[in-house]
Amino acid sequence: MSSSSITTNTFTKNQLQDGYSFSLSVLTSLFFMWGFITCLNDILIPHLKAAFSLNYTQAMLIQFCFFGAYFFVSLPAGKLLKAIGYQKGIVVGLVIAAFGCLLFYPAAASHSYPLFLTALFVLASGITVLQVSANPYVSLLGPPETASSRLTLTQAFNSLGTTIAPYLGGLLILNEAVDSLANNSSAESVQMPYLVLVALLLLLAAIFAWIKLPHIASAEVSQQEKLEGSAWQQRHLVLGAMGIFVYVGAEVAIGSFLVNFLGESNIAALEEAEAAKYLSYYWGGAMLGRFIGAAAMQKVSGGKVLAFNAAVACLLLAITITFSGSLAMWALLLVGLCNSVMFPTIFCLAVNNLGKHTAQGSSILCLAIVGGAIIPLFQGILADSVGVQLAFILPLFCYLYIAYYGLFGSRVITKPSWDQ
Repeated sequence: MSSSSITTNTFTKNQLQDGYSFSLSVLTSLFFMWGFITCLNDILIPHLKAAFSLNYTQAMLIQFCFFGAYFFVSLPAGKLLKAIGYQKGIVVGLVIAAFGCLLFYPAAASHSYPLFLTALFVLASGITVLQVSANPYVSLLGPPETASSRLTLTQAFNSLGTTIAPYLGGLLILNEAVDSLANNSSAESVQMPYLVLVALLLLLAAIFAWIKLPHIASAEVSQQEKLEGSAWQQRHLVLGAMGIFVYVGAEVAIGSFLVNFLGESNIAALEEAEAAKYLSYYWGGAMLGRFIGAAAMQKVSGGKVLAFNAAVACLLLAITITFSGSLAMWALLLVGLCNSVMFPTIFCLAVNNLGKHTAQGSSILCLAIVGGAIIPLFQGILADSVGVQLAFILPLFCYLYIAYYGLFGSRVITKPSWDQ
């Protein structure tokens, strides 16, 4: 049987090894790439803040435009995939993302912050199509009982991208910007890195247009069948969507403020280029934790692991807000380790027992990624009002909710009722 005829109902162990394993290996490149690109925003924020003399609220519009694309594009992306399939959807997403990267060149040349924000929205629209395509595809690419393990593994490669991006971004963007900031040309230091990304994205698009990925028949059925009822009636899904909202928002907000936080005189007083290197510890902790968490969740329930990690994150943020110097710095960096298993765990808990509503539930969870647009913006408003350090109280409350979801909110109630 050829790889193109493999379905979730007929796969064998050999087909899983020959077809599914190869496809999963190829798909990890997508998770790596969008992790890399997303984390570059943490470099763009302090860079463009200085280049355009922005306050924190204005600088957080970078994340607002980027993650806002998830809210506007997720549902249209779902309809697109229904029409053209997962593989072609991946190609379309890569091409759109490449076009968004290309727009960085005229944005820098014209020194236009609004054009930068437009470029980020287009880039994020392409990544949204990739997320909507790849996340459910990975979950369906093999036995249902190992779906959470596969998603955690691919998310680990996503974290590899977020670990490498701060170092390279600091080296290629922030270092070069130091010499050109005086003559207002520092924005142009983003041109070459994003042109390289254009080439890489188009290369990936060509590869995915050429290779043959396994045909997942049940994926098409789940999207095309007429459903009765709605996933919105499932309490644990709706609470899980809120969990995704606050998790992505908290993770992005912390990463967005790290460089500026480490530059504070009472914390580490680091230059931007030097502080950017420490972002790798934050995102690297998430990568390491995902490999550890994938093994731990073989013996401990996902809800308990989620609640434990969230509780530790709350403690670390309390230390960050209360203390100064290296203690506050490392406490904040260690939150990355706590973040590790949160997204895949919340995702799997939220779609648990949804049956025919799983596809709709996945779309709802993708919409919830818009938290990465909203929460950093509110933290920016807080930072302008009470300072960068005290503003970390917002993600602390986000993790408190995640702890609640892990212990109580993720429980599946047979007859959905908000009164139970």
